[in-house]
Amino acid sequence: MSAASWGLFCTLALLTAFSPGPAVLLAVSNTAAHGARRAMLGSVGNALGVFLVSATAMLGLGALLKTSAWLFAALKLAGAAYLIWLGLRQWRARDDLFARAPSPVRAGAPQRLFWQGLLVATTNPKSILFFTALLPQFMRTDAPLLPQFFALTLSFAACTVLSHLCYVMLAGALRSWLAQPARARWFNRVLGTGYAAMGFSLLRLRPAAV
Repeated sequence: MSAASWGLFCTLALLTAFSPGPAVLLAVSNTAAHGARRAMLGSVGNALGVFLVSATAMLGLGALLKTSAWLFAALKLAGAAYLIWLGLRQWRARDDLFARAPSPVRAGAPQRLFWQGLLVATTNPKSILFFTALLPQFMRTDAPLLPQFFALTLSFAACTVLSHLCYVMLAGALRSWLAQPARARWFNRVLGTGYAAMGFSLLRLRPAAV
């Protein structure tokens, strides 16, 4: 892969990673609830999910999703249900979420944040279709595929973590401004609505959409 091709891929990866999506909303809401450091655990889980999704696309399962209606529908429903559940939970979050310092997280919670990020990445069929369409455009068939796969996927995962770090820092900076209960309540509702909207948008996704 030439440096120009890799640079173009990273540019596209950054644009995609910085576009608000379920993983970004998760990073922001986790920052509000648990602080910036713990929120990055979810981002690490999401990065691993990106790697697994890319590997799935590499194995040809993305093409299978396009042709298997029941498999596509099952994954789509699982992803939509999870996002809608996150939205409802965020909507019902306590009003003074930002007014208090993050409470100590009980045992098991860090792992839960990690698994949340992983699930958000892996239950979205749109992500698998995205990688199925994206990776072949930047991979050379006359060169070994495995090193190219790792280079592209790790680059994309790094861009994802970078974008989440920026959003987490922004959310952390807004904590004092959102300390008022009324502002925190509306912020939670905006995030909750965003989760639910993305979940319902998955229900409209068709296998042919990439």
